[in-house]
Formats: sequence, structure tokens, C-alpha cells
Amino acid sequence: MLCPLTRINMGESTVKRVTVSTPLDGVTATTTSSALPMDNVTKATWVFTRADHSSGSTAFTVEVSADNSTWIGYNKLISNATNTNSQTLIRTAGPTLSSNTSETVTMDLEHDTFAYVRVTATETTDGTHTAKLIRQY
Repeated sequence: MLCPLTRINMGESTVKRVTVSTPLDGVTATTTSSALPMDNVTKATWVFTRADHSSGSTAFTVEVSADNSTWIGYNKLISNATNTNSQTLIRTAGPTLSSNTSETVTMDLEHDTFAYVRVTATETTDGTHTAKLIRQY
């Protein structure tokens, strides 16, 4: 599902386009999404959600690719965890959710670029798993 949004800032001369896609939508087993193109993406944020929890957990991981064939685990997701002013950004391979909750992580597109991205939700025991990707162009 793709939901396009357009944001126009009158103080800037450029128009930024934002899309929201849901590569995993309420899946109930370990699942890897299809590839999502990252052409011209300047910012990318993931929103991971676990629902219908009774026990167990969901581990979300992101992979990147240059050719939609060879996939590499992306271990530089920027966590939304609170840190002090003296700390640097907290990097992670992805969150593990153990309750009915959501968490966001951001991709470091200031230092990285790739052609495709995909996400995997690894289920332990039960739950419903959703991953959304917000891309700004």
C-alpha cells in the first residue's frame, strides 16, 4: 500500500514528496517483504509494530541491495532511544518488540545509498507484525 503525501514549504524553492508504504501488513508468521526502491530517497524512517501479543517477540531487520539480488544486513539503523548530549547516535540492526507496541528507526542516508531495501519480521511464538516505510524524496 502506497500513500503519497506532498509537502510544500513556502520558504524553500524545492517541493519534497513523502510516501508511506506498508511492506509487511499484519503478517502472522516470519516474513520477508518484497524489495522497495530507494531511488532519489533523501530520508527514510521505519515504523515497526507488534500486536496481538500473548508471549514471544518480533525481531525486525532491514536488508539493502544494489541489484535486488544480493542482500546485506543493514546494521546502521538509528534508534529512537533517548541518549544524553554527550552520546552519539545509537545504531542497531533492528528492534525486538516483546509487547503490543511500536518503535521507529531511521536509516542513515547521509552516509549511505543503495538501490533497494526490504524488511524481515521474525516471529517467536505469536503476534501480528507490521512494518511501514516513510520515504522523503
